[in-house]
Amino acid sequence: MTAPGSSVNFPKIIIVGGGFGGIQLAKKLKNKEVQVLMLDRHNYHTFQPLLYQVATGGLEADSIAFPLRKIFKGQSNFSFRNAEVLSIAPEKNTILTTVGEFEYDYLVLATGSDTNFFGSKELEHYTMPMKTIPEALNLRSMILQNLEEALIEPDPTLLNFVVVGGGPTGVELSGAISELKRHVLKNDYPELNIDDVNIYLIEGSPAVLGPMSTQAQRSAKEFLLEMGVTVMTGVTVISYDGEIIKLSGGIEIFSKNVLWSAGVKGEFPEGISKEHLVRGGRIKVDTVNRIDGHNTIFAIGDVAAMITDETPNGHPGVAPVAMQQGKLLAKNLLRIINKEEPEPFKYFDKGSMATVGRNRAVVDIGKIRFQGVFAWFVWMFVHLMSLVGFRNKLVVFVNWMWSYFSYDRGTRLIIRPFNRESMTEDTAHK
Repeated sequence: MTAPGSSVNFPKIIIVGGGFGGIQLAKKLKNKEVQVLMLDRHNYHTFQPLLYQVATGGLEADSIAFPLRKIFKGQSNFSFRNAEVLSIAPEKNTILTTVGEFEYDYLVLATGSDTNFFGSKELEHYTMPMKTIPEALNLRSMILQNLEEALIEPDPTLLNFVVVGGGPTGVELSGAISELKRHVLKNDYPELNIDDVNIYLIEGSPAVLGPMSTQAQRSAKEFLLEMGVTVMTGVTVISYDGEIIKLSGGIEIFSKNVLWSAGVKGEFPEGISKEHLVRGGRIKVDTVNRIDGHNTIFAIGDVAAMITDETPNGHPGVAPVAMQQGKLLAKNLLRIINKEEPEPFKYFDKGSMATVGRNRAVVDIGKIRFQGVFAWFVWMFVHLMSLVGFRNKLVVFVNWMWSYFSYDRGTRLIIRPFNRESMTEDTAHK
């Protein structure tokens, strides 16, 4: 099967993934003499930095998602197919999907990353990840269902929340659960003793927010402690059976709410040789994001690892990297098509930030570091402006203002009850 809209004999570029990198790549190819086909298992783009707010009832799912077809409305050289990619056949320049096989001249993997359970089937089954909207909705349902169950039959495991992983996701999720406890649960669940609700943040390294400055790490930990979160650093998870999580040092915590944000790994279809993979299951690419040994296959964003002297571990798995790589690759693909020399990628780091809760955030911009209320407003502004679509920006802004002045979260709904045991291994986290 040839790419849709292929009546004109322009080079066919297939982009797998409608995340930050894939969108920027496709946009920059608008009105160029190429045919662009995007494939994604979902028909929407997800603004992942705000998934934790969906999981904790701060936002509804459709306010951080946007239809992919709508993003490219009016782009005549663009087509989209809602499909899952099964495998790549580099020797034939074809890609096999659930809706058929497509030929390509150039293939770009912008597939992002998935939760890394480090080979533990036990952790994969019993803990709750949060990389997709379905997973965030599962997490929200589980939290609310356990609170409802705690009213019927007192059980301390239902009221202990353990977040594993002290990166931005873990820190933000811990802070959001703390705010849920302090401002919402005491009103929604007056029969519960709020003091029985405990929140633990587990991090294997010596500090939370490892990639950020020492000042940001220290402030984030202080904020979390002020909010009643027990922060445990230098501690690793040994096992978890659904009720008892065992940590290094002989520590045990009884909990049915273990939220996993301790690592990610590259996600990509079959057909990429393991010899091209590096740490974290990422695909090794050269300085123009081309996969080693494949002249026509590229990878950008979280799934790609550009190993150089300056970046021995590759670039961080954050949205700005994916967006900058997508924009440059669009130019480079046109250069390659025109037999011109491509331009090597150089990442421009605009800074890092994380929010811990109301009026509490940390921001690192170059050598400038600040924390507290101003950092929180900066965090809100940057995330608000980064959302796709005016409606989403407006809905999120209104929700945030309502939450700020009312101390309330308006989407505490169990729309689809979560039952882990009724799910297959393949669908438990999707």
